[in-house]
Amino acid sequence: MPGADEIAVEAYVFGYPLVIMDATRRLATSVAHATAQRAPSNQFAHFRAYPDSTFTDRASPNADTLYSLAWLDLSRGPIVLSVPDMGNRYYLMPLLDAWTNVFAAPGTRTTGNVAGDFAITGPGWSGRLPPKVTRIVAPTNMAWLLGRTETRGQSDYTAVRRIQERYSLRDLNSWGSGYRPPHRQCVGPWVDALTPPVTQVDRMDAVTFFSRLNALMASNPSAAADADAVARFSSVGIRAGQPIDETTITPALRVGVQGGRAKLSADALRACGAVVNGWEFAPKHTGACGTDYVWRAIAAMRNLGANLHADTVYVRATSDADGQPLIGSRSYSIRFNDGQLPPVNAFWSITLYKSNGTFADNSLGRHAVHHPNGLCKDGDGSIVVRLQRTSPGRECESNWLPTPADSFNLVLRLHWPSKVVLEGAWRPPLIKRET
Repeated sequence: MPGADEIAVEAYVFGYPLVIMDATRRLATSVAHATAQRAPSNQFAHFRAYPDSTFTDRASPNADTLYSLAWLDLSRGPIVLSVPDMGNRYYLMPLLDAWTNVFAAPGTRTTGNVAGDFAITGPGWSGRLPPKVTRIVAPTNMAWLLGRTETRGQSDYTAVRRIQERYSLRDLNSWGSGYRPPHRQCVGPWVDALTPPVTQVDRMDAVTFFSRLNALMASNPSAAADADAVARFSSVGIRAGQPIDETTITPALRVGVQGGRAKLSADALRACGAVVNGWEFAPKHTGACGTDYVWRAIAAMRNLGANLHADTVYVRATSDADGQPLIGSRSYSIRFNDGQLPPVNAFWSITLYKSNGTFADNSLGRHAVHHPNGLCKDGDGSIVVRLQRTSPGRECESNWLPTPADSFNLVLRLHWPSKVVLEGAWRPPLIKRET
């Protein structure tokens, strides 16, 4: 039987995704009206350009789609998402519950590219929907819509922005009539709108973390499969709605924050999925982790808002073919031989991040390369992506990812991966050190 300290560590790992989701929501909705990156609840924030090195709202954003984000509050009734006909453009509108689980993913793969209306309802809601409106039931009243629209480089911004203007969210009571989103009167001074959510949670002491966890669990109940874990955590004071303050905090919970933080930091450095040619494939249950609480927490720390495996396979690299850490003082190449490109139904990209999950500033303002968008081929038909500090020459610049001065990591995203990828039969190429 585990002791109180050990249970408290487990409780920290279990609760981390819920707490960081809430910190992210607070930051992202800390505005009176919608901007390019933040918006009040139940309104879209449309990214009009790829995120750049100043973006710190969450770790490891992509730079191959334009985001359309919305934090939904379903406690007062359903919110209807409407999307236009998308033509031949790939898009995805995944919906995450408060625990980071993807509970629905309307988009090209699942619902096709025709126009559609989707009513997202909270747990326990009962009522009638208008004809031809598809119901999506959310497990929690807090939900995050993390929309992505395929963007074929900066020259494609204008076309994607036109599509974004046709995405809409409205409450069910306004369906079929003119609708203007309510103006948020004020933003509470208790909201930290500057510090990245990962840092906010890392800085929380035991009282702050566990009191917030208990409050959030009251309004966002855990899944039925978590019942045994939740019962175990109650023995150390982790209960939905149970207040915790400086007079009631226990030594075990103080250990839980310290030990839980140390465990996640250590485990995040280890491979959590299959490693092939130095690339780590995210586990297949990413986005739907079930009772794998450790991976759920690590995924929330590394890449909050990750898609289901069927929608995006994430492949991460922190070292080269010789097992040495990737560092900007060296140059590297990744060669995709002719006929051996990643097999996907949509597109793929390689994105470069600093070790803290943010983008590195560079002269091109480039943080990712995409296929089939503008990558040039060598004479033998291969595509070589070059990672280095200085330009490899004008003829190769389209394939160049500028590196920072210090350590970095890469994420290869395979959007709408083929069966070959999903079955684990495709192998990414080695990252070869040139100097």
